[in-house]
Amino acid sequence: MNDGVNGVALGVFIFFFLAVTVMGFLAARWRRADSDSLDEWGLGGRSFGTWVTWFLLGGDLYTAYTFVAVPAAIYAAGAAGFFAVPYTILVYPLIFTFLPRLWSVSHKHGYVTTSDFVRGRWGSKGLSLAVAVTGILATMPYIALQLVGIQAVLDVMGVGGGESTHWFVKDLPLLIAFGVLAAYTYSSGLRAPALIAFVKDTLIYIVIAVAIIYIPIKLGGFDDIFAKAGDALAQINPATDKPRGALAPAEAGQWGYATLALGSALALFMYPHSITATLSSRSRDVIRRNTTILPLYSLMLGLLALLGFMAIAAGVKVKNGQLAIPQLFENMFPDWFAGVAFAAIGIGALVPAAIMSIAAANLFTRNIYKDFIKPDATPAQETKVSKLVSLLVKVGALAFVLTMDKTVAINFQLLGGIWILQTFPSLVGGLFTRWFHRWALLAGWAAGMIYGTAAAYGVASPTQKHFGGSSAEIPGFGEIGYIGLTAFVLNVVVTVVLTFVLRAVKAPEGVDETSPSDYTADAGDPDVKTELPSATAGAGH
Repeated sequence: MNDGVNGVALGVFIFFFLAVTVMGFLAARWRRADSDSLDEWGLGGRSFGTWVTWFLLGGDLYTAYTFVAVPAAIYAAGAAGFFAVPYTILVYPLIFTFLPRLWSVSHKHGYVTTSDFVRGRWGSKGLSLAVAVTGILATMPYIALQLVGIQAVLDVMGVGGGESTHWFVKDLPLLIAFGVLAAYTYSSGLRAPALIAFVKDTLIYIVIAVAIIYIPIKLGGFDDIFAKAGDALAQINPATDKPRGALAPAEAGQWGYATLALGSALALFMYPHSITATLSSRSRDVIRRNTTILPLYSLMLGLLALLGFMAIAAGVKVKNGQLAIPQLFENMFPDWFAGVAFAAIGIGALVPAAIMSIAAANLFTRNIYKDFIKPDATPAQETKVSKLVSLLVKVGALAFVLTMDKTVAINFQLLGGIWILQTFPSLVGGLFTRWFHRWALLAGWAAGMIYGTAAAYGVASPTQKHFGGSSAEIPGFGEIGYIGLTAFVLNVVVTVVLTFVLRAVKAPEGVDETSPSDYTADAGDPDVKTELPSATAGAGH
């Protein structure tokens, strides 16, 4: 670790940070229409084309945490960390089947959030509330981890002093970054991260392209990298009395690897920020085109993951694995290019953090504030509340990062993945059928949430007694698997069984405000709404 400040790297980092800050504020004037509409502030006017949506989704899904944590997982445990690559490959054929349908029905009825759709489809504010609360809970630690990514870069550059430094001085750079992020998100809404995503993704592609060529040359080639990584991972970890990891997953870990990849693929587009970026596009064809070109990011992710092996081969030693890749860049790159790499990670945190805070704020505004507190809220009032809540969400994430150990944030993010997967039956199921009963869906959600939380609570690690991971024994199989997928299966079973029961006793099903043609409607079709629904839309469901 650097004992002093890397002035050159810091200077380059500040240059790019200031550039995207200016872009963030200028974005307020980009294609802006009615500033009092949540469609404008929270969804960019639903006007983004193929490339803007591609960069926005890429900036949304491939975050600073991805940049830091995926290779860090490989640095710590070996090839098990590559699960992120197959799950991002699995997810795109999956979303091709349902995202265009979600875009169409949302555009037709002016839905802003997934909970808006759930309320309209199933006629249940209770189910809508469950989906909204789950989305907010799952998003908060995700935002916190973006701030952890910025903090890792600042630590490696030597900014803020050591652990003995006064907390305010130590965390001042992070507080400044947070303040700038909050200001331009409040001012420009979704347009800010959409514009900044161009810079973020360009920098990341440049850094990875250089790293994948330059670092192996300095380390003697990939043969030496894999040989050194294999030897290091084979060493026994005193805490577990087992090898640190492996270059390929052992047979005993294959169930965990496969279920984690599948469960993560099912969960990725359940996150509110993924849907917010999706609904900002101007047509269903934009969505379909994006599902075919987004796999380019999976190629980038595979190359990015190799940096974990390079960090081992380069002899990087850090107590916190999240610092491994920033430290690798610090050690291997010239100072000026290390600054470019750090800027890529830092900006890679700002883009998703902005989208996530907007998505969480929209959920609160549309599905808690409007549905339960002020049903007659005007579009201007909705937008004002959403802007304020987006600030509160960021403050909460910042407090989380500054007051808790980083492993707590990581574990809560893992728990968030388990939780958000439980909204899949209500959302994706509703896009294709109305056979499920709304009360059965709510009971299935509750069963999955309770089981998933309890199972994760019981997982221990060498450093903590509870919430030490996201894998546990699958009941009845005797294999270790992803808790989220097991909870999801329980969720579906409870939903199906109770649907049969509730239909048999003719329990009231609620009113469906959608029609079959809504799911294939496009922007140019007649009677497609382009504004928010009226204050009374969906009332009484």
